[in-house]
Amino acid sequence: MADGNAPGSPASSLQSHRYAIKSSVHNTAASRRREQAIAIGKERREALMRAKRVCRAPLSGSDEATIEDGDMVIDEKADLETRTAQAVEELKSALSSQGKGAQKKKIEALRAVRRVLSQSEVPPIQVAIKAGAVPLLVQYLSFGSSDEQLLEAAWCLTNIAAGEPEETKSVLPALPLLVAHLGEKSSTLVAEQCAWAIGNVAGEGADLRSTLIAQGALWPLARLMLSSKGSTARTAAWALSNLIKGPDPKAAYELINIDGVLNAIIRNLEKADEELATEVAWVVVYLSALSEKAISLIVRSHVPQLLIGRLLASENLQLLIPVLRGLGNLVAGDEYMVDSILIVGNSITG
Repeated sequence: MADGNAPGSPASSLQSHRYAIKSSVHNTAASRRREQAIAIGKERREALMRAKRVCRAPLSGSDEATIEDGDMVIDEKADLETRTAQAVEELKSALSSQGKGAQKKKIEALRAVRRVLSQSEVPPIQVAIKAGAVPLLVQYLSFGSSDEQLLEAAWCLTNIAAGEPEETKSVLPALPLLVAHLGEKSSTLVAEQCAWAIGNVAGEGADLRSTLIAQGALWPLARLMLSSKGSTARTAAWALSNLIKGPDPKAAYELINIDGVLNAIIRNLEKADEELATEVAWVVVYLSALSEKAISLIVRSHVPQLLIGRLLASENLQLLIPVLRGLGNLVAGDEYMVDSILIVGNSITG
């Protein structure tokens, strides 16, 4: 008797037809997730969470625990622009200072620039750039500088990178040093501020994301997401979500292959910190939208249960949107993934 599954048999033809349909559906779902990831990026910027953020207050744990008297918001545009140009000139002068008091002068000059870039809803970024702030700030980021100097310089660059597209691109010469200061030898505060600056640059567009990835920003940001300090992990997760959001899936694939990343996602989703969970949930959204391997690893982990738990327990819209997006990406996969999500949901709700 002829084998019913032999090539050319009716059964074989039917099986091939089913496989073709399944492959088509699977490829369509993957394409839809990638298109959705791009749409999410635009929606996220325009709605809940701007892709770029101005740093107005000191980082938690820094010496400046409160807003200083000199940090009051200034509304007069002309006055602010004049102060900005003067501050950049003082920054240039301080850079060449030598001897006793030189370090103090540098810190004061950096703070003056940082303050004018933090004191308005529309910071005078263009004025600072035209006055030559960026190449000066790059020099202030040099290796061997004090943590206080590095922190202030990175803070200034963070706010410049939060500007318009051309203003963000002006920070390109600083990227190698910003990435370098993400490393383990840097203090947590300096690394966190550099991560913030990099997150602003990554939020501007695919070309800048490719530049950052080529310069090695992915791995140290992933390491920072493992930090026990909530604000550091939160800033790193936000920067990573900007860095991997496509449309090129390469970064998402590389990130999920870094040891400890999935465990960091799980650990941070387990914490009570909803702001941290929100940023990590966005990481899950882009991983699951752009990497088939990430979907497979995430579905077989504790992440779906944690996402569903957040969905049931939270009324925070900023958290619920990435949670729902992430779950949607996961169930858009193959039959095993759909069944796994349903099983997890039933175990929690049942």
